[in-house]
Amino acid sequence: MNLKQLLYLSLAVVLFASCSHIYEPALYHQDIVYQPKPTSFDTVKAANYISGGLDLNANSNFNDFLVSGQLNLSRAYVFNNFNLSYGAFGTAGHYDSDQANKGAANYFTYKYFEALGGRFSANAFVTSGRADIRFIGVEIAYSHEYGTYAAYRENLNTKPGYFVDPRTNLLTMGLTSEIIFHNVNNKDFQNGIRVFLGGTFGNSAIYSNPNVKESYFGAISGGGFNIFPKASYFIKVKNYIGTVEIGNGLFLRFGYKF
Repeated sequence: MNLKQLLYLSLAVVLFASCSHIYEPALYHQDIVYQPKPTSFDTVKAANYISGGLDLNANSNFNDFLVSGQLNLSRAYVFNNFNLSYGAFGTAGHYDSDQANKGAANYFTYKYFEALGGRFSANAFVTSGRADIRFIGVEIAYSHEYGTYAAYRENLNTKPGYFVDPRTNLLTMGLTSEIIFHNVNNKDFQNGIRVFLGGTFGNSAIYSNPNVKESYFGAISGGGFNIFPKASYFIKVKNYIGTVEIGNGLFLRFGYKF
């Protein structure tokens, strides 16, 4: 099973039939990722995190495929019933067109993209036994895209008959809830499960067009705020961390706390 088949299988629960073809920013619905933070039961109350990740995702119509690598660096703190994190990230990858008509004017095999950005995360929590219940939180991400795929969208946007989101700057914001807990006999062995619900601001015209059919959550969005969900699993063993995230794509990450 190749990477494209693996991605489509992981997205089977959210596929939504569509005949339209939309060209959107490479990090659209992919700029929010889990940001690790110290817990109330950690002895160190401030920490740095560095990690690398692999992102496999599709466009909103699930007819194009994107793969990229990502480097993340963040700083996080825990206080009494509150914690926060901020950091920067860089990503690079390629956009693979799944278009069947090789003679079409907009046909291409793949184009590359790069992006730089920053993230902020904060939440309130209560501690119950071995768990921190982060019952309400906020996530914010800002990014700027570079590369031939961004230039291609800009050019395609000047031609009639195409659904194009030419933006290279994205601002995404949403709310989270999470529970993170440690092993019975080892506070350095931690697991967390987080859910995110939010959206990307701006350019509502393209996504509110009835001819552009996104996933279910995209279809009920509007007003310049395109809602999407994401679920994350986090694990920490001593100072090593890992995450698995699923939403419009699959994101795997491994890193180190120091």
